[in-house]
Amino acid sequence: MSIEDRVELVEILFQNLETEITTFQTKTKLSCIAGCGKCCATPEIEASPLEFLPWAFHVFLNGLAEKTLAELEQSTTASCFLYRPKSLTEFTSGNCSTYQYRGLICRLFGFGATTDKYGKLRIATCNIIKEVQAVHYENATIAIHSDLSVPIFTAYYMQLSQIDFKLGTIFQPVNQAMKTALEEILHYYAYRPFPDNYKKLS
Repeated sequence: MSIEDRVELVEILFQNLETEITTFQTKTKLSCIAGCGKCCATPEIEASPLEFLPWAFHVFLNGLAEKTLAELEQSTTASCFLYRPKSLTEFTSGNCSTYQYRGLICRLFGFGATTDKYGKLRIATCNIIKEVQAVHYENATIAIHSDLSVPIFTAYYMQLSQIDFKLGTIFQPVNQAMKTALEEILHYYAYRPFPDNYKKLS
C-alpha cells in the first residue's frame, strides 16, 4: 500500500474518532481546560509511528522532512517535540504546534476509555478534569457503564494496526515515533517520484 493511501486511511480514522469524541463531549460536557498543556508536557509518552504518518507526510510535502528529522535527532527533551510551552517557568501551559496533525494518543486521551482489570470501561483522562469537572466526570463514568458510547483505546489502535501492522503496533517514545514516521516517508520516496504537490525549498 502506498504512503498516500496509508496517510488517507489514518486521516479517515481520525475523522471518525473526531465525530465520536464530539458526540461524547456534547453529552458529557467534559472538555480540556483552555491553555493547559500538562499532558503534552508529560515526558516519555508512547505512540506508534503510524499515527504520526499524516504529520510526517505533511512535513515532507513542505520540503522540511530532513530538517525536522535532524532537529528531532538533536533534541534532548523527553516531552513532545510538537508541544510549545508558554514559557520555561510555565511549562505545563501551552499548545500543540501542529494540532491538526497530532497523533492518535493525543486525540484519545481525555475522552477515550480503557478497560480495567475487572473488564469495566474507565475514562482515561487527567486529574485536572477529574477534579475541576468532578460532577461531569462522575456522570460520564456512570453513563458509559449503561449505554453511552465512548471511544475505546484498544478499538482504535486495532483499526490503526489494520492499516499498517508493522508501523501501527510498534510503541515508542513519542519523539522516536515521529522520527520513525519521517524515516518511513524519506525511505519510501528515496527511489520514487515525489508527489505533484511537493514543495521543493530553494
